Amino acid sequence: MASSKGSWAALALLLFAALASTAVNGDHKLSARYYDETCPNVQRVVRAVMAYKVASEPAVAPALLRLFFHDCFVNGCDGSVLLDGTHFSESEKDALPNASLRGFEVIDEIKSVLEHDCPATVSCADVLALASRDAVAMLGGPAWSMPLGRMDSRTADRDAAENLPSPHDNYTSLVSTFRERGLDARDMTALSGAHTVGMASCVNYRARVYGSDGDTNIDPSFAETRRQSCPAGDNEDGGMAPFDEQTPMTFDNAYYKDLIARRGLLSSDQALYGSGGRQDDLVEMYSRDGKKFAKDFAKAMVKMGNIRPSKGTTVEVRLNCKMVN
Repeated sequence: MASSKGSWAALALLLFAALASTAVNGDHKLSARYYDETCPNVQRVVRAVMAYKVASEPAVAPALLRLFFHDCFVNGCDGSVLLDGTHFSESEKDALPNASLRGFEVIDEIKSVLEHDCPATVSCADVLALASRDAVAMLGGPAWSMPLGRMDSRTADRDAAENLPSPHDNYTSLVSTFRERGLDARDMTALSGAHTVGMASCVNYRARVYGSDGDTNIDPSFAETRRQSCPAGDNEDGGMAPFDEQTPMTFDNAYYKDLIARRGLLSSDQALYGSGGRQDDLVEMYSRDGKKFAKDFAKAMVKMGNIRPSKGTTVEVRLNCKMVN
């Protein structure tokens, strides 16, 4: 009897894996109601786990928002950033721009609950999309209806992850990088407002505050303050600094006010303001009108979340976000 039960359990797992796998790239239309029939409690589960995690460690909220960006910007929003490396494949986690990513354990916990409630149904990519949306709301930012139905890639691309937007990029490079992903300058400027929360390490802002990258568009007192926690020299350790000094854990429009004051932490932040024209007008509008920023940010997040894996990508619904089925 025990052997029979074990055989049925093994068969059931194989069937779940087979149902979860697909050979196409998930090129169907996303919908906020995608799981209404198959897993109606998905959003409640994600929100409950997120509320618990953020209450005990608020810094996990901006970490998950960043994780979603880094997933979508490498071959679309396909959960590839969540995969561990194996003897046969590298992991995007090992790319230099991803070295400081965190929050993976939160996605794993949400996924574990969903696998209990709705086995082989909700993709890791959708879990991450919902978690990032809830992270923003829990920090005081906007909420929005998140289209769902993404699939999980069976492969990762470490090389592409090495080419994520750099903290040293200028405006032209940033516009080009976002345009390649179907996002325009307005989307880019709104999405950059995610830096109204969270922290950056010294290695990412050292060149700006010491002027070694040629960036002179910086308030001298701000540069001096940041140098106190970030010693000169590439071999020197340095501390973390908030993107927004005034409200570092509140999702508001203070980021844009900092740019106007030439107090953007990264060179790529400050690159959004100071050249004049329509770009400066956009930053100034967001600095005055927090509601307009919130609306445009939510719209841009949906647009970014719609970036699909490239044609021919093999996808599935992973049972474990760290590994393929």
